[in-house]
Amino acid sequence: RMSRHAQQLRDHDTNPCVAETDASRKCMDDNNYNKDMCTAYFLKYKSCRKFWHDIMMQRRRSGVKPEMPSAEERKKMLESMG
Repeated sequence: RMSRHAQQLRDHDTNPCVAETDASRKCMDDNNYNKDMCTAYFLKYKSCRKFWHDIMMQRRRSGVKPEMPSAEERKKMLESMG
């Protein structure tokens, strides 16, 4: 059974970067944990985290709840950006 924290990390509503996390992990597995081979995946993960963190902070300042948009809401936001 997964810990509560691990479950939260797998929850698409609270973690907007599950796909990027999985891709980074898979790259590391596939490349015998040679980090140099996975730089692109790490950068994608990092930019994902930064993007959604900035949105979360903006929502917090504006008093919007929940601070992290749901998976469905995020999908619509990204689609509206093109």
